[in-house]
Amino acid sequence: MPKTIKYQDPATIQRVLRTSRSVAVVGLSANTLRASHFVGYYAQRHGYRIIPVNPREEEVLGQPCFNSLSDVGDAVDVVNVFRDPSAVPALAREAVAIGAKALWLQFGVISDEGAAIAADAGLDVVMDRCLKIEHARYMGRMHWLGLNTEVVTARRRIRR
Repeated sequence: MPKTIKYQDPATIQRVLRTSRSVAVVGLSANTLRASHFVGYYAQRHGYRIIPVNPREEEVLGQPCFNSLSDVGDAVDVVNVFRDPSAVPALAREAVAIGAKALWLQFGVISDEGAAIAADAGLDVVMDRCLKIEHARYMGRMHWLGLNTEVVTARRRIRR
């Protein structure tokens, strides 16, 4: 079983999405074609306070950008990472230091070391999952339509 499965627990994902209000998006880009921008935009539209963390940007989604998590100064519920996996252990240590409640690693951002650092400090960890997709699955329109609830299925009926 892949190690990422440990960090893809539906109950943990739902708890993080339901109890969080502020999301620091590390690597949030002002480029509207980037996945980080779309996820940040979606989260902002659904009531989350977005805190951009990217030393290459000054402002994203109408919010001032911070150079690092340590520079934020406000409470952060979720640290959502759009960075190379090699950067995750240091980001996990920063997330712990600022008192974040969860570390969320987007698709392809897989770091067992970073996940262990955060989990050992008591943070909820989600790895190799997209915050936008999971929100839509459990709290958004995908849920309203019955997707992932076993009400709607792609399986064909067997007629006898």
